[in-house]
Amino acid sequence: MTAPIVIIGTGLAGYNLARELRKLDGDIPLLLITRDDGRSYSKPMLSTGFAMNKDAESLGMASAGAMAAQLKAEIRTHTEVTRLEPAAQRIWLGNEPVVYRDLVIAWGAQTLRVPLAGDAADAVHPINDLLDYGHFRAAAQGRKRVLIMGAGLIGCEFANDLRLGGYEVDVVAPAEQLMPGLLPPQPAAAVRQGLEALGARFHLGTVVERLDRQGDALSAQLADGRRLDCDLVVSAVGLRPRTELAAQAGLAVARGIAVDRQLRTSAPHVYALGDCAEVDGLNLLYVMPLMSGVRALARTLLGTPTEVSYGPMPVTVKTPACPLVVSPPAADAAGRWVVEGQGADIKALYLGADGKLLGYALTGAAVQDKLALNRQLPPVLAELPQTLTLKPSS
Repeated sequence: MTAPIVIIGTGLAGYNLARELRKLDGDIPLLLITRDDGRSYSKPMLSTGFAMNKDAESLGMASAGAMAAQLKAEIRTHTEVTRLEPAAQRIWLGNEPVVYRDLVIAWGAQTLRVPLAGDAADAVHPINDLLDYGHFRAAAQGRKRVLIMGAGLIGCEFANDLRLGGYEVDVVAPAEQLMPGLLPPQPAAAVRQGLEALGARFHLGTVVERLDRQGDALSAQLADGRRLDCDLVVSAVGLRPRTELAAQAGLAVARGIAVDRQLRTSAPHVYALGDCAEVDGLNLLYVMPLMSGVRALARTLLGTPTEVSYGPMPVTVKTPACPLVVSPPAADAAGRWVVEGQGADIKALYLGADGKLLGYALTGAAVQDKLALNRQLPPVLAELPQTLTLKPSS
């Protein structure tokens, strides 16, 4: 029996890779393994569910059984991979070995957890997958006051969504502005004003230190001495690529599982894709780079080695209270922000020393400029030059 391509993870990365493989080859054996129930869903939709009044069942698009039939694949749900053994080309599910032809690690990233004092530290809800969303949605029934820890992209999206869903929202974060790693101050202020106009309240420059139960409610003690009463707490303080099993197996690990432009890890026949992967030094937790990786890796796995490349990759943030599109400059890009506009309509351009556009942040009406600006941006990860094979002269 031919060993299958084994994909660990059934999120956007795992399922989209399986779909792409099936487009190119209808018969190659595929085995997908997931620790959850294997439902297909779009993770970006998790921060729009309350505004659309959708529960977890409504956000799910297909069951694991339906996906198995669609992909002509075996899908093992509620199954934990406990060890990788690259030298033997197998993984372990407890005491059960599974041999693979090629292994693709697509198990994503995990939420960061903030240690809190108090007797309600276990009442904090991270929302990183459909099961998390389902648990939070159930806990939110009949409740009204939500405290969000974190004012990054995800925290702001949830603030907007929960307000549209009718909840009172308080956002607590240590930085003095929203999305500090993503935006300069002016567009960050525009987004804050939009969310405040919607009714969200922000408590910046501080953190939650303690969380206690008060009857059926919760009380959050902030580092600056203030106390906020709430019914639910959402943690949106960031994600960290899952790397532990990979490191234990001897794979090279940096921020994520280190892979080259063909998404190859340091072990033969082992690849990494999506949020858990660090591609040529880049760990980008967005859909566009994931899909570029899916298309390249499917061809590589089927015998046509293909390097991944990323063009300009703007991110549309789901804050309809103040529309926002951002294309952050590379971390090492030397330059300066040039900002124009006022109120909700801000155009911030990040220009290099030569005046060339390296990134932007657009809010409000300025988002209409994104297509024209995208044409001026450099690629995030440029295509590698083609190697020409020259015939020897006679």
